[in-house]
This record gives sequence, C-alpha cells and structure tokens, in this order.
Amino acid sequence: MRTVNVSEVIDRHGLTIFQIVVASLCFLIVAIDGFDTASIGFLAPAIRQEWGLSVPEMAPLFGAGLLGLMAGAFVFGPVSDRFGRKISLITCVLFFGVASLVAAQAPSLMPLVLLRFLTGVGIGGAMPNAITLTSEYCPERHRLFLVTGMFCGFTIGSALGGIASAHMVGAFGWRSVLLLGGILPISLVPFLIRFLPESARFLVLRERAAARVANILRRINANEDYTNARFVVSEGTAHGLPVGYLFKPELVVGTLLLWLAFFCSLLVIYLLSSWLPTLIKSTGTTLATASLITAMFQVGGTLGAIALGWLMDRFNPQYVLAACYATAAIFIAAIGSLTTSILALAAVVLLAGFCISGSQVGANALAASFYPTDCRATGVSWANGVGRIGSVVGSMSGGALIAMKLPMSAMFVVVGFPALIGGAIMMIFGKYRAMRGR
Repeated sequence: MRTVNVSEVIDRHGLTIFQIVVASLCFLIVAIDGFDTASIGFLAPAIRQEWGLSVPEMAPLFGAGLLGLMAGAFVFGPVSDRFGRKISLITCVLFFGVASLVAAQAPSLMPLVLLRFLTGVGIGGAMPNAITLTSEYCPERHRLFLVTGMFCGFTIGSALGGIASAHMVGAFGWRSVLLLGGILPISLVPFLIRFLPESARFLVLRERAAARVANILRRINANEDYTNARFVVSEGTAHGLPVGYLFKPELVVGTLLLWLAFFCSLLVIYLLSSWLPTLIKSTGTTLATASLITAMFQVGGTLGAIALGWLMDRFNPQYVLAACYATAAIFIAAIGSLTTSILALAAVVLLAGFCISGSQVGANALAASFYPTDCRATGVSWANGVGRIGSVVGSMSGGALIAMKLPMSAMFVVVGFPALIGGAIMMIFGKYRAMRGR
C-alpha cells in the first residue's frame, strides 16, 4: 500500500473547477455574512422612529451583534476542529439565517437585541470557518491571494446590504431587510450540503473514511489512482482540545502576536467605520457627502485585500503586512488634516481603507497559513474573537475621543497609532517565524 500526502497533492496541482467551487461557496457565505452584519446600521433610523427610541437606547442593538460575532468565533472554531469544517459552516449559516428571520418578527427592542446577538453568533462562527476551508483547498503558491479574494465577499456583501436597505426600507419597511437576510443563507444551505466538501486534510487527521479522501483527491487530480492508498498530511494526529494546541511551545508566541495584531487592526477599523461619518459631518460637510466619503473606506479595503493577497504570495507576508499597517497609520493621521478638500479627503480615506482593512483580510489569510490542520479553525476563530474585543473598544472609544475635544488633526494621529503598533507586531512576527524556520 503506497502512502499519499494530501497536502502535497493539493499544493502540487493547479486550481481545478472543484477548488474554485469551494472558494465560490465560501465567498457567498461571507458575502451573506457581510450583508447581515452591515444591514442593521442602515435599519437603525427606521427602527428608532417606529419604536420611538432615543440614541442611547439604540446602543445595545449595535453592541449585541459585535458580542455575538465574538462569541461565535470563540465557540465554532474548536467545534470545527473537532467535528469538521463542513458541518460547522452549514450549522452557522442555518443558525444565523433562522435568527434573522425571527428577528424580522421582533415586537420590541430587547427581543431584537437578543436575536441580533444570536445572528452574530452564527456569522462569527461562519467567517473563520470559510477562511479555514478555503485555505485548506488552495495550493500553497496561490493560497494567500485566493483566501483574501474569497474574503472580499464580506465587503461586497456589506455594500449590497446598504444598497438593499436604501431601496427596501422605504418600500417594504425595515423588517423586509431582515427577512431577506434570513432567506438568503437558508436558501444557500442545500447547495452547501450538496457541493461543499469536507476538508480532505481534516478527514485524514481525524482518520475518517479513506474512500472519501480518495474521491476528493480524484476531483483535484483525475490522472492518478488512489485505490488502496494510505493517506497522510504533513502534521501529526490530533489529540485533546483544539484550544490547547494554540499554546503549544512552537505556536504560543505566534498566537499571542496574532491576537495583538487582530486587536489593534479591528479596533481601528471599527472606530473609523462607526465614527468617520460623524467626524466628517462635523466639519460642515453634508451627511450624504460624509457617507459617500466613508464608503471609500470599504472600497479601499476590497482593493487592498486583493492587492495584498497577491503581494503576500510573492514576498514575505509578514513584512508586507508590517509595511501596510505602518502606511495605514500615515494615511489615517492625514485624514484630520485634509478635511477642507472633499477630493483629497476621499482619496486618503480610500488609501487608509486599502491599508488597514486590506491588512486585516491579509492577517486572516496569514493566520490560516500559520496554524496546522489540527487547530487551524480554532486559531483563525480565536484570533478573530480576540480581535472582536478590539472592535468593541474601537466602537466605544470614538465617542470618548470626541468628548475630549481634540483638534481634528490630533484626533486622527491618535486613531492611527494602533495601526503603527500592528505594523511593529507583524515585523516581530516575521522575525519570529524566520528564527523558527517557519
């Protein structure tokens, strides 16, 4: 009986239709995630008007989604490493779809807050698992580019959430957007069941049926006979709890550095996403213009993710991200000094999004490549979970900065500082991996 290394088969062959289907399904999952995550911000004014709520009373509605994202990331990463990527993804997609459908029937604020938390749990579990599964089916030479390209579905879905909300709220009411946010993922589930494979690496590591692995590999390389083959992966057999693997001697330093980088990155992203329209409007710009300028941040993030994924496959990925995080700090600081020119402000916001949001997508891909199969989903999920703590801090700290009444130029220097820290962390991470030969 000959031995076949599954990792080598996937890395050795070019992309097939089978692998493109896997990445495309994961793209659709994160696009629907983005739609549901972003839509609540566009629905808030209509919800507030219908129920006669004050601005402070609306705060829990936004915080519940972020807490749900954090909880989902912490819970479903270990579940995926224990029971499989496919079952975890399908469970998460079905879960947040049903939660969104029920949320559309919410009679008052507190039930809606609870249901948005549950929706966030499903979304928070789905995103890291989509990254993990895509990573495990991509050849190493194209992996970072393909993973970052797949994750662009999130920003595209977020933009579509805004467009759909703008058209649907006036015509059908805010509940219609939540209904659509539930119908879309539930409609996707049958396709995931039929066409989404389990990770071949996971099947081997968990010593599942060799026939399933052979069938998957034939769809990647139809010219080779895998009958009666013994399948292996480049990592050892999995034992114990996946969370504990993150703190193994060879991983613990990298784990802590990734957590710090994710925390800094998501802090800046959510601070800018939450408060940039308010800050720009305070300079005398109309709300419509402020919203359009803020949209450039998401456009830049999408372009940055694609460009950085390409660069990370060709150069040292840690150093690419280190340079981009540091450059993000410069562009973010420049925002406060360019408020008198709409075109210059839009350009620098786009470049800030290119660097900081693009780097965050790249960091997700980097985390997936850093961790071995036995804890990959847990590693990516927990890095996102810790990062979500940063997102909560960022969402809250914008108000505190405004209350300090700093000059606009000084305020954005402060906002850019965590991005600079993120760059330093990535540089250290690169040195650490080079030292360990990884």
